Amino acid sequence: MPKTASLDPSSTGIAQPMASLGELLREWLPRQRWFAGKDRPVTDLRLLSMTELYPGCLHLLVQADHAPVPTPGGGTLTPGGDCYQLLIGVQEHLSPRLGRALIGRADSGPFAGLTVYDALLDPRSAHLLLERMRHPGTLGPLHFHSDPAVPLPSGLAPRLLDAEQSNTSLVYGDAFILKVFRRIQPGVNPDLEVPVALAGQGCGRVPAPVAWFRTTQPQEATLGVLQPFLPDASDGWTLALHALSRGEDFMAEAHDLGRATADVHLALAAAFPGGDPGGGGAMATAMTERLEAAALAVPALRPFVPGLRTAFAALVACDSGPSAQRIHGDLHLGQVLRAGREWFVIDFEGEPSRPLAERRSVHSPVRDIAGMLRSFDYAARQRRPWRPEWARRCREAYCAGYAVRAGWDPRKKHALLRAYETDRAVYEVLYEARHRPAWLPVPMAAIERLAVRGG
Repeated sequence: MPKTASLDPSSTGIAQPMASLGELLREWLPRQRWFAGKDRPVTDLRLLSMTELYPGCLHLLVQADHAPVPTPGGGTLTPGGDCYQLLIGVQEHLSPRLGRALIGRADSGPFAGLTVYDALLDPRSAHLLLERMRHPGTLGPLHFHSDPAVPLPSGLAPRLLDAEQSNTSLVYGDAFILKVFRRIQPGVNPDLEVPVALAGQGCGRVPAPVAWFRTTQPQEATLGVLQPFLPDASDGWTLALHALSRGEDFMAEAHDLGRATADVHLALAAAFPGGDPGGGGAMATAMTERLEAAALAVPALRPFVPGLRTAFAALVACDSGPSAQRIHGDLHLGQVLRAGREWFVIDFEGEPSRPLAERRSVHSPVRDIAGMLRSFDYAARQRRPWRPEWARRCREAYCAGYAVRAGWDPRKKHALLRAYETDRAVYEVLYEARHRPAWLPVPMAAIERLAVRGG
């Protein structure tokens, strides 16, 4: 490849590659599923870190800055921005089989005349990334680690998972799955921290990490995690939709899932010290602020704000419920797998839109329970006619299964459960409005129910 000498970071300098990549990435990034700032114009792109993984492939951390956005209280404007992890390939000509990976052709700068593409979609890059983890070590600011007790064979064929998600996942030989985080925040990602801790507790509900990589520049951050892949497993969302299409209930599966959720919560409570997230008043205030911010962004939500506030206000008077602890943070049917008769819980990253410190802090386990209950409602609305009784029976079975393991029944914490369901539905409204407008009626139906009838 005659023009790849300029890929050497020591020869190009930290800023010069953006002369080639800046305009291409400014157009390409907002079109990606995992780009968080779709509703905010990109005002600037800054290169934070660059490492050559192999000739023709660069590892980049890029900061995307956005136009100022309103604060939840209104009035004061604050700028926003996110850091993204990219693997950028640069070649003279791109193979036709990599057409979907194309970012563009550079017109200027050190890569002028070369084709730029997303190298994570290139099997060669995916293979070499696994090789880096098979042989732990350091490459510039990048650090590769593996569990010496778990052998990683060579030659595992990579394939990209096409599932809609906020990161990029690669499966190697149906034996391992690598999640490459796209939006990077400083600190240890809970999708590494939590499964490692649960493995130490002997919790078999969560696949344990076998390798991972991180960066120390510009700050310490987790970049990717490799875990065992369950090739014969089906996710809960798919199983629920199949049950609905066949006219079958899902109560036995939901009951078992409730038990599995409680198992994970008990292991989390043992692995991490508990804490106080603040009283009911503090929770009510935080939920109300999120509601008001969402209403600013989604006008359809505004008529329901007074009724929704009552769900949060009830927190002040209700009992505190179960102790705060580390939780999953974004639990729904897509985050659980069923292999044989067992449920497994995956993806402990939490809600990617929320700050990492919040995702690593303690919360009521009711927050996870509310997320799963909302997911049953989502599933029920994917089939016509809508079957609200199917969702209600799943909710009952799930809570009953949880109570068997946990020793307390979520259904007896009505005010707490309603508040967390409302908070989750508000989050869903904002998410759907930004990413999947056609789905907005699903959480809006729950918003109307929670605001008008109180749950």
